[in-house]
Amino acid sequence: MLQDFFILCCGADSEILKTCSKGEQNKYAGIGATVFFTAVMAFIASSYALYTVFDSVYAAIFFGFIWGLLIFNLDRFIVSTIKKRANFSQELLQATPRIILALIIAVVISKPLEMKIFEKEINQVLLEQKNELTLANKEQLALQYAPSVAKLNQDIDSLKAEIALKEAETNALYDTYISEAEGTAGTKLLGKGPVYAEKREKHDAALAELQSLKSTNAEKISGIEADITALNKEYADVVKNSQPIIDGFDGLMARITALGELPWFPSFFIFLLFLAIETSPIIAKLLAPKGEYDIKLEEEESILASWVAQKVAQRKLIVSTDSDINQKIYEDLKGEEELYGYKKKKAEELLRLQADTFHKVQVKNL
Repeated sequence: MLQDFFILCCGADSEILKTCSKGEQNKYAGIGATVFFTAVMAFIASSYALYTVFDSVYAAIFFGFIWGLLIFNLDRFIVSTIKKRANFSQELLQATPRIILALIIAVVISKPLEMKIFEKEINQVLLEQKNELTLANKEQLALQYAPSVAKLNQDIDSLKAEIALKEAETNALYDTYISEAEGTAGTKLLGKGPVYAEKREKHDAALAELQSLKSTNAEKISGIEADITALNKEYADVVKNSQPIIDGFDGLMARITALGELPWFPSFFIFLLFLAIETSPIIAKLLAPKGEYDIKLEEEESILASWVAQKVAQRKLIVSTDSDINQKIYEDLKGEEELYGYKKKKAEELLRLQADTFHKVQVKNL
């Protein structure tokens, strides 16, 4: 039963193959088994690849099964259409398009399995890429907020500088009236005279202005710092909201690209393995000598071709003979006086009817 199933998979004529030897049946059963297990590998590979796309086991299995059936049908068609010829070069020419198709199928099958086999290495590459994307994302977003934050910090520095300048001015007035009281500067008179009182008033006025300035600028600085805090929070929120997009950077295309970052030899070896599996039925049929099944199949095709050729020749002969007979019959009828008189009579009747009808139409129009 298993052998019959594999023979069905190889696309051979089971009725002809039953009349062949056991060795011939085993050969085609082996080819059918290769076709079947290639389809199984295609199902597994496509299911994994589709799972990375849909993130659903059921969808991946369903579409993977459809893909496996498609590969099975293609392989079965490729193997079944290769026939043994008298010339190997003709066989190779016949098999070349099928080998190219098998090459494409091998690439499609091997790539998802490569991603599964090297999944840990791919995850490491994706992690590095995600880290780079995270840093680049933060830098790009910082470029949007940094100018505003820098301007606000400059405003704070300006307000603080204004306070420092006023403090320096007030301190200078303080030193002036103290020096006046000590007699070390100004009038050089020791004691608190009128000049001292005047300078003390200037200092007190400047000190009041300084206190007012500190209060006003402190409020402004608090407002600006609140704006900076809001901008920093907004920046953090934008970075946080964009991070899931970077974390989700592990789709099929990203994994294929990450696979390309790995050393090429292991992937190439796996590709060669699947290429050998995919092309093995074709190569087996090309290299195998002309067997009992091929001879009997060629005989069946020859019988059918001869029968069709005979039928076509018979139809051509029937048409030619019928044409000759009709030609002879019409030649003989030319000399029949009775037929001539009958056709003449009918023609005269037809002409009369046409003339009468034309006359009636003309009279009616008048």
